[in-house]
Amino acid sequence: GCKAENNLIVKAYQRLAADYRLPAVRIHLHKIIPFGAGLGGGSSDAAFMLKALNEYFELHLNTRQLTGHAALLGSDCAFFIRNRPAFASGKGEVLEEIGLSLKNCRIVLIKPPLGVSTAEAYAGITPVAAGFDLRWLPATPLAEWRGLVYNDFEKTVFEKHPRIAALKQKLYEAGACYASMSGSGLAVYGIFDRQEEIDLACPDCFVWQEQI
Repeated sequence: GCKAENNLIVKAYQRLAADYRLPAVRIHLHKIIPFGAGLGGGSSDAAFMLKALNEYFELHLNTRQLTGHAALLGSDCAFFIRNRPAFASGKGEVLEEIGLSLKNCRIVLIKPPLGVSTAEAYAGITPVAAGFDLRWLPATPLAEWRGLVYNDFEKTVFEKHPRIAALKQKLYEAGACYASMSGSGLAVYGIFDRQEEIDLACPDCFVWQEQI
């Protein structure tokens, strides 16, 4: 388990309580996404805690102010304040919204019972200039993403966990237009341009899919 002082939800409360002298609150988190999947679960929990406290206690903080508080909690917390497609720069807190829509696409997410630490994933990264500007995604057909959009964490993680690479390939074999590892792993996702459910046999994995 996570110690209270390290929990991002608790840190979000403490962040606002220090400025607004909030009373004690009872918090229950119902978490339905897998841990260690590179999905920003903890960061989104923190951001939505800030939003919930702002609404419940009528603090009247605007989006800019909430984003500022979120950025102090973690590099990708700020994204979840607006929670819309955006190009992130800086440490992840400088956001430029982009008009990306995956409406009518089906998203499939697979998380095997494996784990990799964020530090381990970052240790294999060598920063290089991007070969494709992600701000161009809205104007780029989904069928072309495969040759343009890459997750640099995959090289290191796939070497240590070949099964993740195999699951990504499984998504392509099932007809995904684009597939990738999520964040620093260890989940993979596929984007399909059809609406019917995708039949994937992964009995020991967490599998989620939904039409957008």
